[in-house]
Amino acid sequence: MPSGGHGNSGPARDPNALRRDRADDGAWVTLPTVFDGDAPAWPLELLTGTESALWDELWLKPQAAMWSKLGLKFQVAAYVRAYLESVEPGAVNGLKTGVLRMEAELGLSIPGMTRLGWKFAEDEVAEVRQEKQRAVSARDRLRAING
Repeated sequence: MPSGGHGNSGPARDPNALRRDRADDGAWVTLPTVFDGDAPAWPLELLTGTESALWDELWLKPQAAMWSKLGLKFQVAAYVRAYLESVEPGAVNGLKTGVLRMEAELGLSIPGMTRLGWKFAEDEVAEVRQEKQRAVSARDRLRAING
């Protein structure tokens, strides 16, 4: 950053902002509800059973669509290995901090997704369900209580 400020300083990106026509405000990417592709082959050496399970689980997430598109299999594999090392007893704090940064860079955290401009697809069925639940009037609620 030329001004010397922190890279994440300032307000977070907002997909509903009124000033969306700025050149530096790229479009938001809506992630699919699930990644329908296959997990790539493990790119590092010596895959353990725990690494395999986490690898397969991560490639089911919506973010995997972007990882596949951007070719980030090595970064995801490095995250898997670092994460599993960081949850071991006696893991150093530096490793834990690195894992948190990797989560953000891969869009696995909400702040990371916001910084990358990724958002989840909206659940239209849930929205309709909530609208129906809100339609109950005060009179109907009192009838339910009083019988």
